[in-house]
Parts: sequence; C-alpha cells; structure tokens
Amino acid sequence: MDWKPIFEEALPYKKFLEAHGDRQRDLPRWRNVYEQVMITPEQQSVLAGFKRLMRVLCLAGAWCGDCVSQCPILQRICESTDCKIDLRFIDRDVRSDVTEELSVCAGKRVPVVVFMTEDYHECGRYGDRTLSRYRQMASELGGAACSSGITTADQLATVTREWLNEFERIQYMLRTSARLRQIHGD
Repeated sequence: MDWKPIFEEALPYKKFLEAHGDRQRDLPRWRNVYEQVMITPEQQSVLAGFKRLMRVLCLAGAWCGDCVSQCPILQRICESTDCKIDLRFIDRDVRSDVTEELSVCAGKRVPVVVFMTEDYHECGRYGDRTLSRYRQMASELGGAACSSGITTADQLATVTREWLNEFERIQYMLRTSARLRQIHGD
C-alpha cells in the first residue's frame, strides 16, 4: 500500500477529534484520558534519545473506547519527542481501503497503528490492544466485548509503557537501518 497519500490526508490529533468527535460525548472522554497520561522521567529520557523521524498513522474512531484509552497515550508520546514522531489519525469509516488493509483478526478493529520511515516505508503495525489489556480482558471473559474507555491509573501506566516499548522498537529499527544510515551519513 502507498502510505504517503493516506498519511498526508490523515489529521493531527486535535483536528481529528474536531472533525470526528462528538463535542458532548467523545471529546470530554478523550480529554480526561489525555490529562491522566504521564510520561515518566525515565520514559522521557528514552524519547529524548530518538534520532530518526518516524511517521505514525493511527486508524481510529472517536467513538471507540479502546481509542479513547490509547490514542491520547500516542499523542503524549509524540509530544514528548523533539519532533521525531509525526503522528496522524484517520477515521476508520472514512477510508474503507485502509480499514480493510489494517483489519485485525478479520475485523474492523481500532486503534491500529502503522509505523513508517520518514519516506513512508512501512516498518510495522501495532494494535488494537496491548498485551496487558488482552490479559485483563481474558481474565474477565464474559464481560463486554468493546471497551468503555474507562481505565485505572495503573492500567493507563502499563498501556503507556507497552506503547512506548513499540515506539522504541521501531526507533531502533530506523536508527540501525543500513539504508537510513547511508542517507543520513551515520
């Protein structure tokens, strides 16, 4: 898939929420989680070490509880770097081709993230939930299939760490890429 035109069509965090979020229902939920997300000093140190620009495309839905509980984390991670993460969001229902390409377990699940190089080559995908969230859901089998977006501080910290680990993994991939090292002369 040619990610460049899709990425360029996608929206930054705030514009995505303005375009696709319901002001009364969705925006307060997203704002609440965003305000709770904390990047620890240790995590900030990891992010400060990022050298390569990574483009990150997130397929999401403003109405989705899993997006409510994870997308603000992505935004906080993005804000905690020195412009090394270019994060954009695209609504699941806007581009059926992207939704199909990023299906998870044959479903239209969100959030799903595509990590790319600065020149739009795909490096990896991650989503729709982190390992700790799936562990929690498996232990509560019989409950709701779709998250409400309600999360505890401990859960939020764990999910933040898991997302940060994936960002760090991709950053190391970019940093050690022979092609990118040749381009950047390092």
